[in-house]
Amino acid sequence: MRDPHEQVAAVLVDPAVLGALELDLMGRDLWVWPVATAPNVVDGERAAFQMRRRMVMARRGAWDDAHDFAAIWVSFGASWRDGAEPLPWAAHEAVWATLRAYGDRVRFRPALVGVPPLSVPVERSA
Repeated sequence: MRDPHEQVAAVLVDPAVLGALELDLMGRDLWVWPVATAPNVVDGERAAFQMRRRMVMARRGAWDDAHDFAAIWVSFGASWRDGAEPLPWAAHEAVWATLRAYGDRVRFRPALVGVPPLSVPVERSA
């Protein structure tokens, strides 16, 4: 049996546009998790380095300029979820369309990967 996980988009993003991308994604109930500081990773800096290296190397030179991009995961907020059902295709398209709008400032493969569950902090009322 597989350990609990959630589906995320693995993305490399130019740090100069990271803030703008995060705001665009948040408006669609999509959450940015920098791998280096993600709460579900023990050694975040190493995990980010490995993810970035793996993605750049897989493109055999085509993404060499992304060697210093930030490694992030994009997860799906509650509005995209329906219990244990798979994510709807509209959720996939929302992520890919937003990422495509950033052109060469963002590098990704249009497929989701499984990572240990990420938890969004919840505000408590008094």
